[in-house]
Amino acid sequence: QVQLVESGGGLVQAGGSLRLSCAASGSGFRISVMGWYRQAPGKQRELVAAITSGGSTNYADSVKGRFTISRDNAKNTVYLQMNSLKAEDTAVYYCNRKTGVYNWWGQGTQVTVSS
Repeated sequence: QVQLVESGGGLVQAGGSLRLSCAASGSGFRISVMGWYRQAPGKQRELVAAITSGGSTNYADSVKGRFTISRDNAKNTVYLQMNSLKAEDTAVYYCNRKTGVYNWWGQGTQVTVSS
């Protein structure tokens, strides 16, 4: 069974940094597209960043130049380094895994940026 466990969220001041981690269990991590999404109160869940099995990345315009997604296939883990955080980055951040037609979500981790 595939499980995704996020960690690294918390409270940080504006301008600060956090690194989120998502550890995936189950086989097939290497061939999966991994992504980070976020959902702020009253808003729809949105893609923040994604990374393919080959290492190609894409980012939401709002985080380009500030956030970096990376993966360690040996550890079945994907990371999101978040720098220069803003109050508008406050949300629950979710890890996502797509393998073929299958799709899994983590339980989410809260990121709160105080201004």
